[in-house]
Amino acid sequence: MTLKVGDKLPDATFKTMTSDGPGEISTADLTSGKTVVLFGVPGAFTPTCHMNHLPGFVEHVDTLKSKGVDAIAVVSVNDVFVMDAWQKASNANAITFLADTGAEFVEAAGLGLGPAPIFGHLRSQRFALIAKDGEVSFIAVEDSPGDATKTGAAAILEAL
Repeated sequence: MTLKVGDKLPDATFKTMTSDGPGEISTADLTSGKTVVLFGVPGAFTPTCHMNHLPGFVEHVDTLKSKGVDAIAVVSVNDVFVMDAWQKASNANAITFLADTGAEFVEAAGLGLGPAPIFGHLRSQRFALIAKDGEVSFIAVEDSPGDATKTGAAAILEAL
């Protein structure tokens, strides 16, 4: 079942890079008492993700936060080291990069993609959502993983 407005985000534990090395953050830790924008991508450094989807969120961090967003996070079925390298290469320090290495979150949310031949295994569909205290108040999923219109920062700003 794919997440929809009114659903609680599934419990999951993501890998994330901390100043002490790889760490973990749960869905609850990420969203409890907060308004969070969470967007999912098929893969770090892939063309649409790297050149189109992520840059809009980097550019609009301050505007999103001025509209009441406490945190912005991106999730992908990549390992924590790839996600850390992507964050550094994108100068995206204000965004939390979440590695859903085993696809635990995307599967539980009904947002898995594949297995896609180009990636070789299950990945995330391109999606974006707004969660308030862990409850989905907006969600969009792209019809094609090469598009980032319904799930880009502009669409999120409109939904806020």
